[in-house]
Amino acid sequence: MTHNTFTCTPHHTLLKMKAYSIDFRQKILDTYHAEPISQKAIAKRFSVALSFVQKLLKQYRETKNITPRTDRCGVKGKLNAEQLLILAELIEANNDATLEELRYLLYGKIGFSVSISTIGRMIKLLDITFKKKLSSLQAKGLSEFKSCDVSSGKKL
Repeated sequence: MTHNTFTCTPHHTLLKMKAYSIDFRQKILDTYHAEPISQKAIAKRFSVALSFVQKLLKQYRETKNITPRTDRCGVKGKLNAEQLLILAELIEANNDATLEELRYLLYGKIGFSVSISTIGRMIKLLDITFKKKLSSLQAKGLSEFKSCDVSSGKKL
């Protein structure tokens, strides 16, 4: 399986998996029909996931077609590549912002709101890490953590 890549920012690249070729899919299907062999054994023989074999066979039974599906099932991503780029730029410009603040800033740029969880997942997808500055923690009233014994949780 090979990968296609596209760059979201100069520092971040996302991977997009390429589909198995039709020839390869046909070999799997031919083996399934020609030999008394289990789906698990086919998956092992061709070094693919059992779920891929099961989905391929189901797709063939239902549609008589083995071409890679272009209509992806499931929930589509909330943000496209351009919007991810905007989020990455916002993070670089506001590296001390909370997820809620990033959510608000992103809303101002793209015109619709996403959840805080989505912001967190997209940051993880972009593989961006950032640390809060101590001054921002103190401004939010969290400086008492500095004066606590970590092992007991008691103030020093």
